[in-house]
Formats: sequence, C-alpha cells, structure tokens
Amino acid sequence: QVTLVETGGGLVQAGDSLRLSCVAPGLTYTSSFMAYSRLAPGKEREFVAGINWIGGTYYTDSVKGRFTFTRDYPSNTMNQQMENLKTEGSAVYYCTLTDKWSIEASMYDHWSRGTRVTVSS
Repeated sequence: QVTLVETGGGLVQAGDSLRLSCVAPGLTYTSSFMAYSRLAPGKEREFVAGINWIGGTYYTDSVKGRFTFTRDYPSNTMNQQMENLKTEGSAVYYCTLTDKWSIEASMYDHWSRGTRVTVSS
C-alpha cells in the first residue's frame, strides 16, 4: 500500500504564490508516475500536472506558465510551485500515483488526503 503525504496549501489572495509538496515514503518502483490533480466545488476531478514516460512535463491548459511541477526520484517527492494564483484555482489538491501514465485523474490509483487551496479575490 502506497502512502502519499502532502503538505502545503492554504488561503491566499489572487496573484499570490503557493508551493505544494508530496512524498511517497517507501515507494520502491521508480517507473511510477506522480502527478497533481484537483477537485473544485461543482466540478469533476481534474489532472493538473505531471511528468510523462519520456520526461516531459504536462500541464493542464489553465495553469500553463504559472505552475511548475518537479519530481525528485531518489527521494520520492514531487513539488508544485503555483504562481499568480487565480480564484478559479481554488480546489482541494491531491498528489496522485499510478503505474500507467495518463492525463486523466481517474486513472490514478493512489491519492493523498488532499490539501485545500483557497484563492480569494
């Protein structure tokens, strides 16, 4: 059983920055794919960012140019630096894990408990 421990999140104003971090202690297979997804009120789960099988970083369109996703394989950690946050970015953010790359949030088997990001205007 994989555990994903997430930190970060909080209440910020539009235009502010936040950093989310996630660690997967005990993860033994580096072929896994870690990514961030989010769930906003009244919306479906949405894939936000992750690194694919050839090392390319994928971002959903609404965060391109503002979010930076990084992963450190030896320490099983990933980070998401979020700049110029917008009110529509308010959601519960989850770090997720799968062994098959996908940009569909539903394809990720393991989820953290989630951390809330609230962006006020």
